[in-house]
Amino acid sequence: PLLRILKVRITSFLYYTIYISHKARLAIQAGFVLKKMKITNYTIELQDIHLYAKHGVLEQETAVGAWFTIDTKLHINNHSCATTDSIENTVSYADVYEIIKREMSTPSKLLENVCHRIMATLFERFDAIESIEISLRKDTPPMGGDRLSAAVTMQAAR
Repeated sequence: PLLRILKVRITSFLYYTIYISHKARLAIQAGFVLKKMKITNYTIELQDIHLYAKHGVLEQETAVGAWFTIDTKLHINNHSCATTDSIENTVSYADVYEIIKREMSTPSKLLENVCHRIMATLFERFDAIESIEISLRKDTPPMGGDRLSAAVTMQAAR
């Protein structure tokens, strides 16, 4: 249904009424509100990514593999997706996931090396990323403890 948003007086007895759709009115209102508002922080987070990989110093770790959990936080410098509702104006978290999955499939001795590779690839692929925080946890490292995990957390900025 169309909504009346403006009634313009043409002459003393003639008025021109402008009608728009409800969706168009919401878009106009959103634009008006955003002109008054400044987005100060925009992050995309992927949490609890659970992948099987073959990282480790010991021969057994690279032969058998283990489960890993990854958390990432990406600080984004392009906020226009909030008003455009367009995937082209942001970082696709599906693409981020695929990059993490691909980098995790390449064996490394150190978790630090895996984190570095993931961050370097994300920076190379997405210009909109200002900074990255990544935490990579080996869920069951071979240390003999019950329910023990070991993690590395790294942060990087352009």
